[in-house]
Amino acid sequence: MMLADLRYRLRALFRRDAMERELTDELGFHLELEIGKHMRAGLSRAEAERRARIEFGGVEQIREDARAARGVARLDALLQDVRYGWRSLTSRPGFAAAVVLTLGLGIGANVAMFGVLDRLLLRPPAFLSAPDAVHRVYWSFVWDGGVRTERIFEYRRYLDLKQSVTSFDALAAFTDATVAIGRGADSRQMTVAAVSASFFDFFDAPATVGRYFTEQEDAMPAGQNVAVLAHGFWQSAYGGRSTVLGEELYAGEVRYAIIGVAPQGFVGMPVDEAPAAFVPITTYAHAGSPDFAQDYSWSWLEILARRRSGVSVEQASADLSVAFARSWEAQREQASSQPPAAEVRVAGELSPVHFARGPDAGPEGRIALWVMGVALIVLLIAAANVINLMLARALHRRREIALRLALGVSRGRLLQQLMMETLLLALLGGVAGVAAAHWGGGVLRALFLRADDVAGVATDGRTLVFAGILTLATALLTGFAPALQALRVDVAGTLKGARDGGYRSSRVRSTLLLLQAALSVVLLVGAGLFVRSLLNVRSHDLGYDVDPVVIVEANARGVELNRDQRNALADRMLEAALAVPGVRSASLLTSAPFLGSEGRGAPVVAGRDSLNLLGRYVLQAGSPSYFQTVGTDIVRGRAFTTADGAGSMPVVVISEGMAHAVWPGVDPIGAQMRLGNDTTAWTVIGVAENIDAREIGGDPEFWYYMPIEQHKAVFNAAARPVLFARVQGQGSDYVAALRERVQRELPGDAYVRVTPFREIIARQQRSWRVGATMFVSFAGLALILAGIGLYSVIAYAVAQRTREIGVRIALGARMTSVMLMIVSQGVLFALSGIIIGGTVALFAGRWIEPLLFSASPADPLVYGSVAGLLLVIAIAATVRPALRASRVDPTVALRAD
Repeated sequence: MMLADLRYRLRALFRRDAMERELTDELGFHLELEIGKHMRAGLSRAEAERRARIEFGGVEQIREDARAARGVARLDALLQDVRYGWRSLTSRPGFAAAVVLTLGLGIGANVAMFGVLDRLLLRPPAFLSAPDAVHRVYWSFVWDGGVRTERIFEYRRYLDLKQSVTSFDALAAFTDATVAIGRGADSRQMTVAAVSASFFDFFDAPATVGRYFTEQEDAMPAGQNVAVLAHGFWQSAYGGRSTVLGEELYAGEVRYAIIGVAPQGFVGMPVDEAPAAFVPITTYAHAGSPDFAQDYSWSWLEILARRRSGVSVEQASADLSVAFARSWEAQREQASSQPPAAEVRVAGELSPVHFARGPDAGPEGRIALWVMGVALIVLLIAAANVINLMLARALHRRREIALRLALGVSRGRLLQQLMMETLLLALLGGVAGVAAAHWGGGVLRALFLRADDVAGVATDGRTLVFAGILTLATALLTGFAPALQALRVDVAGTLKGARDGGYRSSRVRSTLLLLQAALSVVLLVGAGLFVRSLLNVRSHDLGYDVDPVVIVEANARGVELNRDQRNALADRMLEAALAVPGVRSASLLTSAPFLGSEGRGAPVVAGRDSLNLLGRYVLQAGSPSYFQTVGTDIVRGRAFTTADGAGSMPVVVISEGMAHAVWPGVDPIGAQMRLGNDTTAWTVIGVAENIDAREIGGDPEFWYYMPIEQHKAVFNAAARPVLFARVQGQGSDYVAALRERVQRELPGDAYVRVTPFREIIARQQRSWRVGATMFVSFAGLALILAGIGLYSVIAYAVAQRTREIGVRIALGARMTSVMLMIVSQGVLFALSGIIIGGTVALFAGRWIEPLLFSASPADPLVYGSVAGLLLVIAIAATVRPALRASRVDPTVALRAD
């Protein structure tokens, strides 16, 4: 019965014409029966038909009752509204195209940014089980007078936590490393994830081929040389062969046996790049340091934790804090000089798994949130434009609306039809926006997401749901007010030809235009501040040169070299680099800004105590040409030279910050210092300018420099096969030549990596570059929309005031005065927007200030530039309507009215 009823209703909905014909035939049949009955009683055909119709009742009423009985009347009315709305829009294709394009730009910007924000901050990693109970582990403690929060731990610390915590049912250790995968000319630098065997228990991701490694294969001290391939690397490097199991993977300095392949989409917990393979963390660590499991000084891994059922975040954090305090005290047994855990207030902290939401995350996540807000402002500006267009159209349709009301159509039904038109426009705009976000959102994804995260908008269900909700909200926002305005019509007056509603509509449109101008100012100020920050960070003096410097690193790749062999290899690399045409100087080094540093703690200076509380000390050892190569200036004294060799007096160059902190008010040249327990006295021979090495524009670290030959002799250390080369021109132009020449000196499977220093510094400047790019892009889009909105409002106002302008010209008004009158309206809108938007921008500046670099949120140059730009746009948008107004023919204008 229900199935038959459903078929009937579907037929009534989709075979409406056929059912209408059947209804007509059935009504005609019954009417003919009544007519025949009366004719048999002796009445004429005409009289019989008259009597039958009277007895039969209203045919149209019967039709309506029959249609209502089908149960699809409301849906049928809705389909009628859709057809009516579509015909109405296709009759004005220019208007429809303008609205769809405007909404498409606004919706597309938001859809694209939501796709980025969702992956960056909201969506849990692929295949993660119970994401609400899984956290990244952090800890905090008081150090150097402030609270430090860290997420990077030692393996020994990880073992301590596993033994102590009770609020978690699983802990896992993980890290990413960039290594060479493959052999010889086929090797490539790729990311490998070193993870504990428990890491895979956090995910519901069964292996596609083979299996994951077990606790036994990840056991100390060295684990086993087994690897699980990532699905993408398996496809690209092995062609997706199921016979890959048992084959060899040469990654870094280790040969691994492939035991499995992860499922498609499983990438673990990457931040910058998806891994090519997963290897046991103990195997990876043992290759770097055989004593890794007992060492509290090698911080290199992260910890993932899953709370037990029923345990709150607060309870788990408290449990974690106790475990960290125990671990700290265990570390004190190895380093008695370390203060007690209670003194430094050791505490554990649980953070969301998303790195961008963690306490030590970079500014990219915050910038993404700001850009999402900017995209919403762009949508508001686009919506204001559409509302203005809809209001103008409503004024043009006054007579149509009045006529339909006079014919008895209810205002509710008219409101429904008008809203349906807006919904159709919004849906088309939503489709256009999704298409724009899918095809044009690659720039956003490249700026904010990993290079391998290439999922498109059109295939992402979460983003499509957001697009649908945003489209419906936009339809309500842009359609309701114009629809109500259209229904507020004086039926009698409008049908008689009287004017109404003009002033009210103009006031609403002017308010919307003022809103667009103010919001545009806010975005332009934000764009200007980020551009100013980017210019400041690019011109910031880092304390060394960037563009002409290249860093050359060698990886022994399993080749066993003793101390003398490593020193000889480093010397050969230095000579090979100097032999490349265009290389002006080169220097071996032990530390490099933003890549790694050798911290040996505070120096020992006679008469000074607690120097470790002043800041962080970093040791750099280099060749005699070090300062010349990197471009760091010696501001006092001298740099070390070839005369400062292994057998000569130990000498050191210190940074300005270290000189002022350790020897305040005293010339440090000639002063002496010792390092830790070493008894060697190092004599200060020079003071170098401060450098930025961990954070651009951050508090300066205390660097001290010594000749690399003395460093090797005193500390019995082998030279790291790493060097800086200074070239003539741009470092990027010499990468291939340096790699080819230095590679000849490397033994066996060892390989060389050459990186322009500009690439390393560019990563540190990325947040300001991203902020400037996104704010400028969206602010430019907002400015275009605001300019179009201003043009449309002024042009419409000129059309509405044609008679007034004609009267003015007839009374002797000059062309320039008419133009000035129209242009002044646009300038007035711009000035009002500048005042309101500038005030809002000043108020919001305190929240954006932490993302800026040496730029004030109240920078007068930025505000002045924005004001000038908006005034130029306002004048440009009003010139054409002003010219049209000045050319009005008074006689034609007066006759037209």
